[in-house]
Amino acid sequence: MKTFFKVLGIIILIIVIFLVTMFISGYLYLNSKLSQMQQVEIDENNLNVADQVEQQLSGYRNIAIYGVDSRDSDLGEGNRSDCIIIASINNDTKEINLVSVYRDTYVDIEGYGLDKITHAYSYGGPELALKTLNKNLDLNVKEFVTVNFDAVADAVDALGGVEIRIEEDEIEYLNSGIRDTSRHTGIKSSYISEAGRQTLNGVQAVAYSRIRYTEGGDYRRTERMRTVIEAMFEKLKTKNISEINDLADQILPEVYTNIKPNEIIGLAPTILTYKMSDSIGWPYEVKGITTDRWYGVPVTLEKNVKRLHEEIFGEENYTPSETVQEISDDIIDNTGYTN
Repeated sequence: MKTFFKVLGIIILIIVIFLVTMFISGYLYLNSKLSQMQQVEIDENNLNVADQVEQQLSGYRNIAIYGVDSRDSDLGEGNRSDCIIIASINNDTKEINLVSVYRDTYVDIEGYGLDKITHAYSYGGPELALKTLNKNLDLNVKEFVTVNFDAVADAVDALGGVEIRIEEDEIEYLNSGIRDTSRHTGIKSSYISEAGRQTLNGVQAVAYSRIRYTEGGDYRRTERMRTVIEAMFEKLKTKNISEINDLADQILPEVYTNIKPNEIIGLAPTILTYKMSDSIGWPYEVKGITTDRWYGVPVTLEKNVKRLHEEIFGEENYTPSETVQEISDDIIDNTGYTN
């Protein structure tokens, strides 16, 4: 099975961080629900968060979401992160920005040198994956959520589907994906016959997020992922306690995270005020290069990091760290790409 099949697992973040806290009250009851998640300990002091970055991003809670190459309950080291999204929560405005980091992005992985960012999770699990994000993007990510794709179709179905606008050029690839998704999940689904805004079931939503052969390729695919996440987030707000309770029981055991249940509970008083804001793909400027395999080279890393901090974190005239500048120079030396 093609590894990109798992990318829809990112949707579960919404369930983990927001869904369960929206309507269910009572600490003990909620804590018992959240304790179903697979918990892992990570040394936050070993995540390459620079002191300057820690101070500059103190107003943001940045959480990494990984959809990994796994079909079982093993979600740790050895699995490639086919999907990498940073959910950036502005603590003051309660806005959530989603930043999709392209899996083939050429970055520095500690102990392995320049490589695809997707390999960091495989080499060293979530800890190395977080270190790689922080080191190359000047971030302060200390929390993560990892899932595979297996529960996604059921989760969307439990929500009653999601509304997505389908374009004419997507139908052929969408139906091909529906056929493959049905075969691998064992869940039957109908095909899509016409373009327009419509409600997609779980299999159809997974297939929609797989599409990468229309104009825009893999980069357009990441936009589709974010579209589905946003649609699910809005749908979650309409559900009653019983529906959310059933969904939580079904999904939470398949979540792998270092976020403690009491930290999620702490979001409950203000969660209904949160809203989705910007949704982007990163790096902004990329050029491909093929050596032993194909890589997406940020042109340049320094410029892409600067733009990220200015647009997502509001840091005007941001100057990337010396570490980022050094990695950027190494990438230029290896590829020759300066613009």
